This record gives sequence, C-alpha cells and structure tokens, in this order.
Amino acid sequence: MNEREDGPAPAVVRHARPEELPRVVELIAEHAAYEKAAAPAPGLAERLSRLLFGAEPPRLRCLVAVLPDGTLAGYATCAPELSTWDGAEYLHMDCLYLTEASRGHGLGPLLTAAVTTEARTLGLTEIQWQTPAWNEAAIRFYDRLGATSKPKRRYTLPADLT
Repeated sequence: MNEREDGPAPAVVRHARPEELPRVVELIAEHAAYEKAAAPAPGLAERLSRLLFGAEPPRLRCLVAVLPDGTLAGYATCAPELSTWDGAEYLHMDCLYLTEASRGHGLGPLLTAAVTTEARTLGLTEIQWQTPAWNEAAIRFYDRLGATSKPKRRYTLPADLT
C-alpha cells in the first residue's frame, strides 16, 4: 500500500474502463452467486462493452471502487429510466456490490455518492434500486444512508417470441 504523509492512499470511485471489463464480469459473477442467482450468460463482457462504451451517451454506466493497489473491489451500475406515475426520469441503480473483504471499509458510501453524482450530472433528482428482502446487511446500509423502501415484488417474464 502506498503511504502518503497523512496516511494510506484512499480508495477511489470512478467510471470503469474498457480494459477492466474482465474484472467487472468477475465481480458480477460473484454478485450473482452472493444473491443465489444464475451465473451470467457467456459473452457478458461483449454485451456490457456495447452498453458502456458503444454509444454517447452510454446506455449503462459502471462505477468501480478501486483500492490504492489498483484492485477493483466493487462496482455499481446505473441507467436513466422513466417513471410513468411521475412523468419524469430517475436513475435506476441496478447493482451495487463489494467483495466480502471490502465491505465495512467505507466503499459502499463512496459508490453510492458516485451514483448520486451521476444522477446530478444527468439532471436527475432521484435514484431508485432494490435489494433482496433477505439481505439484511444491505438493508441496514441503505437505511443508514437515509433511503426509504417500498414493499414490492419484482417479476420477470421472458419475451421469447419463438
């Protein structure tokens, strides 16, 4: 770890870079396993590359928490979405994940602050997200941030037309 005169170098949060996609995909696979979900389908890095770097503005934004030694310890992804009821856009935070060893060291608030900055940069006034009902640690974290929750269930329906 690099030492500065006033202590260790801090972790930083910034936008992911194309060369970091393999590590981001590893983190996504860890996140899926943590949430007891299916592993990402093959080709995820290529699909993410198009979403993150294939258009201006990007459809998806990925922020990474980078430790002083350069290790990517976590990520948050977000994208603008629409609320019919509000008739307005908001920033949907799809994922926020930190490796187990990186939790409890202040990186979650850094990632959340970066997502908030992303919303402000886009001119959006609200961020929305969800977390599994069993993830009590995440719920406590979000409650400490001052976030409020709404009881809903999330459904998925395949759109296969074949």
